[in-house]
Amino acid sequence: MALFSKDLGIDLGTMFTRLADSAQVLVEEPTIVAIEVDDQKMVAAGSEARDMYGKVPENIEVARPLRNGVIADYEITETLLAYLLQRVSGSMRIFRPRVMISVPYGVTSVERRAVYEAVMEAGSREAFLIQQPLAAAIGIDLPINSPSGNMIICLGGGCTEAAVMAMYGIVAAETLRAGGMDLDEAIVNYVRRKYGVIIGQVTAEQLKIRIGAAVPQDIENSMEVQGQDQVTGLPRPVTLTTGEIVEALQEPLKQIVETGRKVLEKTPPELVSDIIDRGVALCGGGALLRGVDKLLTKSLGIPAYLVDNPLTCVVQGAAKAFGMLNVIRRNLPQV
Repeated sequence: MALFSKDLGIDLGTMFTRLADSAQVLVEEPTIVAIEVDDQKMVAAGSEARDMYGKVPENIEVARPLRNGVIADYEITETLLAYLLQRVSGSMRIFRPRVMISVPYGVTSVERRAVYEAVMEAGSREAFLIQQPLAAAIGIDLPINSPSGNMIICLGGGCTEAAVMAMYGIVAAETLRAGGMDLDEAIVNYVRRKYGVIIGQVTAEQLKIRIGAAVPQDIENSMEVQGQDQVTGLPRPVTLTTGEIVEALQEPLKQIVETGRKVLEKTPPELVSDIIDRGVALCGGGALLRGVDKLLTKSLGIPAYLVDNPLTCVVQGAAKAFGMLNVIRRNLPQV
């Protein structure tokens, strides 16, 4: 049976869920589901459900089943995983796939169990959990098989993880239960405070992507958005600049820098010298924010660089991990 079943890697993220085999990324969908409230039936999932966000009648609820990288709604997560696995494997349940699914570093045994049971109930034959930083390191081909130190910072939508790895395992790591969504929230709060205008999370994300940066830029970009006046409740346009977005993001970015600093403080000196030579690898959607590599380089005193596949390295690493299961199994989270 194992001869015909697939080995799949799953990156179960707060913002996006991705599935891959050893050759390619097969599915990439937003981690969001539209549910009919009365019957608790799934109406739409992924991109289709995201397009419905904030635009549905009362009998339909659009929800993100993960919060800060862990499952907040078990049943919706299971429904979403079953839908995505069926898209990849088809409806035939004879050859069910083996799955390697990522979890944030340091999650509790209850949170680990929830992920394991959700993916088993969704239709996998066998499931393994892998820490996101370890999967990302495998996905970008860091030499974690050697006794020298490698550092990676994963800037996800719901959590930020920094880890130092050697000998197929994690030596020191920290998880901050805050990420890209908190950057969006910081922009929402800034616009409300400064202009008295309320904007949505989707608008804030667009501002972050199009004109946002972690450090002041040579070229100032601007963007006009429509919001709701706090006093009158009527629509009101407001124009924001790159400098304003930089100012809005300073507080959550400080927390991200602090997470990296804490990991370096816990790392043995011999490994720190390796990291200084090799630099810090940055991955995840948050790593695409302009200037975040410069901010971390300056704050940590170690060169930070954006990897080639920041969005897909976790899912690619999870799929590749099957090829080295015999050596990494002892370092994988136990359920």
